[in-house]
Amino acid sequence: MKIFYAIQATGNGHISRAVQLYPYLKKFGTVDFFMSGNNASLNVDIPIKYKSKGCSLHYSKCGGLDYWEIAKNIKPLQMYRDAKALPLSDYDVVINDFDSITSLACRLQKVKSVQFGHQASFMSDLTPRSEKNNIMGELVLKHYAPSPKYIGLHFKQYDSFIHPPIIKDEIFQATPKDLNHISVYLPSFDRECLEKAFHKVKGIEFQWFLNDIKEIRKEGNITYFPVNQKLFNDSLINCHGILTGGGFETPAEALFLNKKILSIPIQNHYEQECNAAALKLLGVPVLNKVGNDFHIEIENWLNGKIEYPKIQANDIPKTLQFLFDTYND
Repeated sequence: MKIFYAIQATGNGHISRAVQLYPYLKKFGTVDFFMSGNNASLNVDIPIKYKSKGCSLHYSKCGGLDYWEIAKNIKPLQMYRDAKALPLSDYDVVINDFDSITSLACRLQKVKSVQFGHQASFMSDLTPRSEKNNIMGELVLKHYAPSPKYIGLHFKQYDSFIHPPIIKDEIFQATPKDLNHISVYLPSFDRECLEKAFHKVKGIEFQWFLNDIKEIRKEGNITYFPVNQKLFNDSLINCHGILTGGGFETPAEALFLNKKILSIPIQNHYEQECNAAALKLLGVPVLNKVGNDFHIEIENWLNGKIEYPKIQANDIPKTLQFLFDTYND
């Protein structure tokens, strides 16, 4: 069986999921990957056969999306050409992790597909949503990469087609420890927005992962790390807690390890706001805006006694078998 797997590279989570799935997918057949977008900063150790600039996210300096910059970089004609050029008829199965080019290619070439990933879970109205009414955000989640069939991933099984999160082997097999540091992964924030607050929190070391850091270095109570999967896994496994956005994969792994979490969703990012709503239901504190008293917010979070439910990890072979059975129905 020949498998086409489309990765939306607007973040590292889609890529890390594909890397984890690759050895399992190979048991079903040969796999070629298509990567669309250029936000991801991880080294990719899977066979990327096709690439496109696609649609990428751009951030403001302190925690929001820059919609003007996003719009400027969208090239509809090139995306249409890329969709026409994908040889999808050569494949037996097309798996789409929320990529609009692959979705368009399937429509143009009359090839079926299955959308598999976190965003697919939002096809159910039972999946938690932000309290803010966001018609545009809802339209994006449901119509950005439409597919005939959907298999979702989320913190809980909110609907029959939603499965537990994919937990990387390194996390699943780990023995977590508490070495009293706070891991930080907040890619929508520049250094100057947060480092003063971190320096004000006494007695705590921050291990901060940033895209523009090339070598590990320490300044006061902050150790700066490059974005690297192994380094981040080690930091998360051994942390006391983590400051992260409103993404899916990192909070899921932190919950699996029973780590303390403070979620700071990207401002005006509807999917992250929805994820934050789901995290709130699990008891995770959510901070919607970073202000001058951010260090106090961190201290209150550190001093608070919070117990989270340990979430279930995905049974990958079982889920993939379900995926291929669903595809062939």
